[in-house]
Amino acid sequence: MAKGTQIKNVTNMWITKQDLATHLRTEVIDAISRNDEAVVAASIDSAIVEAKGYLSAYDTDTIFSTAEENRHGLLLLFVKDIAAYHLICVANINTQLELRKQRYERAVKWLTDVKNAAIAVDLPLKKDESGNLVESRVKMGSNNKRVQHF
Repeated sequence: MAKGTQIKNVTNMWITKQDLATHLRTEVIDAISRNDEAVVAASIDSAIVEAKGYLSAYDTDTIFSTAEENRHGLLLLFVKDIAAYHLICVANINTQLELRKQRYERAVKWLTDVKNAAIAVDLPLKKDESGNLVESRVKMGSNNKRVQHF
């Protein structure tokens, strides 16, 4: 990061350091981050930005601005897995890296399945100002053109 560059907090506190305690002990978080809240915030922000990339068909502004009690439980779990993975990568090699890697890969697979509409989730779809859906979930295609020679 360039000198003078500030970390932009994109989470609006959708996930907090305390929320990560379900995935990593608080003392482990403090040890990894060396009590630097910016390191924890950067890991959380990176996870949310990564999840938003997979959920482009959904209204991510609404999803990630919901209050604590209204957050989508499974999405929350997987975004915390991703944030924990980003945070634990700062740690030494002895810190449950294999478990975190497996959980990270599982979270990315779930997000990919949601993106490809292989899994139906109850998240709000993107709408324009008129209330119409922005993107169609229907994908079209065809076989390659065949050429016949006689």
